[in-house]
Amino acid sequence: MITLKNINKVYSNGLHAVKNVNLKIEKGDIFGIIGLSGAGKSSLIRLINRLEEPTSGEIFINNENILALSKIELLNRRKKIGMIFQHFNLLSSKTVEENIAFSLEIANWNKKDIAKRVAELLEIVGLEDKAKYYPSQLSGGQKQRVSIARALANNPDILLSDEATSALDPKTTKSILTLLKEIQAKFGLTVVMITHQMEVVKEICNKVAIMSEGEIVEVGGIHHILTEPKADITKELIAHIQDEVEFEYFKNKGKYIINVKFLGSSAQEPIISRVIKEYGIDVSILGGSIDKLSTMKIGHLFLELSGSIEAQERAIELIIREGDVIVEVIYDGN
Repeated sequence: MITLKNINKVYSNGLHAVKNVNLKIEKGDIFGIIGLSGAGKSSLIRLINRLEEPTSGEIFINNENILALSKIELLNRRKKIGMIFQHFNLLSSKTVEENIAFSLEIANWNKKDIAKRVAELLEIVGLEDKAKYYPSQLSGGQKQRVSIARALANNPDILLSDEATSALDPKTTKSILTLLKEIQAKFGLTVVMITHQMEVVKEICNKVAIMSEGEIVEVGGIHHILTEPKADITKELIAHIQDEVEFEYFKNKGKYIINVKFLGSSAQEPIISRVIKEYGIDVSILGGSIDKLSTMKIGHLFLELSGSIEAQERAIELIIREGDVIVEVIYDGN
């Protein structure tokens, strides 16, 4: 659906904001791009619809090189790329319905069709009773719903979201993410979300790319990124959303401490029970949690093993051999 090849963006002040990025986003993905402030995320998303021009590289949408498009061709392509902004970008002098209608007017919709389309969009975002309101009369979440309706106006096949929830409180953020998931499922959109909030990625995305200092340092399914992070920045980003257990107190010589991560249906398997019976070891539960992702549930079980070191190591090997189970050794008993 969207392919970026060797993309670079260097600004006139010398800032190399995007560095040799290669990325492929499939049709129907809800794809998160996450990183700390200044990582280059917003520059990257603005390159996808050519609000920014890359210094070098290629951008393909549906196998079409959009950098080769003329101005008129680009305008037509942009009609199929909706954009949601962090600060809503609504016109304060226009009502909710007028703000939505404005995007249809500049797209040269027939005036007879605009009112009907606006009514449809208001229903989609749950603001049928706010059509005559002005932005100043709306909450932050309602303003973002107007922004989403406007982004959907021209029946896009791609929806870009640039920090769309970062100005909202947690409850409102959850409602907006739920709305976006419903919209994506209903219309089969490809969604690209820029955010610095791992909670957002965890809630809605099926794939994620980690960005740092202009580069993509890690890409994968959300469950793989959360269970087996490779890059240090990825570990830093996910650390605060995982329930922490203080292990120093529990460390005992000769006893392993492990974190067993169960993906999807593996959480239903009696793996630990089998290990105890087969190897004659004791298992103490130190803590646990469940992460509910957009793609699956991941269970974390923190265990202390007791028995001979050989039996403990064989037990760990057995657990590792199970499908969709990952073992992290936190303490090896030494």
